[in-house]
Amino acid sequence: MKGTAGTEIDVIVVGAGPTGLLLAGDLAAAGLKVTVVERRPHEVSNLTRAFGVHARTLELLDARGLADELVKQGTPIDRLRLFGRLSLDLSRLRSRFPFLLVTPQYEVEHLLERRAVSAGADFRYGTELRALHQDADTVAAEVSGLDGARATLRARYLVGADGHRSTVRESLGLPFPGASVIRSMVLADVRLTGEPEAVLAADGTGDAFAFVVPFGDGWYRVGGWNRHRQVPDSEPVHLDELRGTARLALGSDFGMHDARWLSRFHSDERQVPAYRTGRVFLAGDAAHVHSPAGGQGMNTGLQDAANLSWKLAAVLHGQAPDPQALLDSYHRERHPVGRMVLRSSGILVRLAMAHTPVQRAVRAAAAGFLNTVSPAATKAMGMISGIGIAYDAGRGAHPLTGKRAPDLALTEGRLYELLRRGGFVLIGPRGAAPQTPGVPVPGSVIRASWANGARRATVLVRPDGYIAWARR
Repeated sequence: MKGTAGTEIDVIVVGAGPTGLLLAGDLAAAGLKVTVVERRPHEVSNLTRAFGVHARTLELLDARGLADELVKQGTPIDRLRLFGRLSLDLSRLRSRFPFLLVTPQYEVEHLLERRAVSAGADFRYGTELRALHQDADTVAAEVSGLDGARATLRARYLVGADGHRSTVRESLGLPFPGASVIRSMVLADVRLTGEPEAVLAADGTGDAFAFVVPFGDGWYRVGGWNRHRQVPDSEPVHLDELRGTARLALGSDFGMHDARWLSRFHSDERQVPAYRTGRVFLAGDAAHVHSPAGGQGMNTGLQDAANLSWKLAAVLHGQAPDPQALLDSYHRERHPVGRMVLRSSGILVRLAMAHTPVQRAVRAAAAGFLNTVSPAATKAMGMISGIGIAYDAGRGAHPLTGKRAPDLALTEGRLYELLRRGGFVLIGPRGAAPQTPGVPVPGSVIRASWANGARRATVLVRPDGYIAWARR
């Protein structure tokens, strides 16, 4: 189902960060015409705070044939040590990727951009969105280039993945309620003389907190916050400031030197009330921002994109029995996830900033509880890593519906290898007659059988790796 006359673009994606790149690659791979509008010139690096890829995101990249390459480039870390006492063992995650992969965000972007370009996405770097207008059939995006020349692009749909200062969100007139949670946070990539353990370590004293994480190539990402050094983001950053914060929070600055990158920033907790307005969608930081605690920002945006892309593709190809309901499900499923991430990351950063004796006693009690109560630690790791996230399937649905599907062993290969074909996967008992999905399927269906012949259930897995329907 292609657009109206004069509309050659199916989807305009505003923003070429990880969220926009994954979305553009998915849509282009589905045979749709996608144009990516990015304000930065192509040669300008997108320096960013993100450095970790969680297990669920790696599973989604695996479904696109990208995870193994990214893992080779990064450093897997299977333990998180927080507040001196709390140790989370990520190797217990029930995933093909039971770790946090430490790798700069630009490595993720390079991988996703290459895929999107090879699939045929049209990139327009150095192009800024000025305004947008929509009617019942199209979205018109007014853009300008570096030379000031203006043009209007028309498409069936538009997705704003243009960050926390989103022009798309502002053009829609949507509020972005919330507040700053932390000010004057300093980040740097440095060399260390005294190397800490190969884990992500974070601790705080009440007056300061800091973390150290290895990239695996001799560089370390170090971040710190000092209660007594609250200055505007525009204030110059010097390595001595971070050294002092690290000594205060961690007891050592590990001899940090030769910083290749320094930045000061503040962090907000905000979420837009609607992820969809007509033919326009918001994803990633344009829809939600939160504290960096837990490293969930980039990951949540990538998971937004994976949820939205197959739904847009099904509607644009005329395969959705109820197009509006399918598109509305993006907000219904992802808005609660964004709210949960705001809450969980907010708890973590407030524990790190615990200042009074009562607050620090609560932090110690929480750390002790998670260290000794295994189910609680497992749930916490599931939320942070993303593999514990599920979508509400409604009353009366099968208990598996809405849950994440692990990388199941099938006679045809691994589930996430089959998902690379871009369709639903219907899994049934081996040797049984071909099964029929118990729900309408917006798209193609790949049939597969359990490698374990004893399994009798039938399960329908969505393109984003969540269970759409199941029966015994």
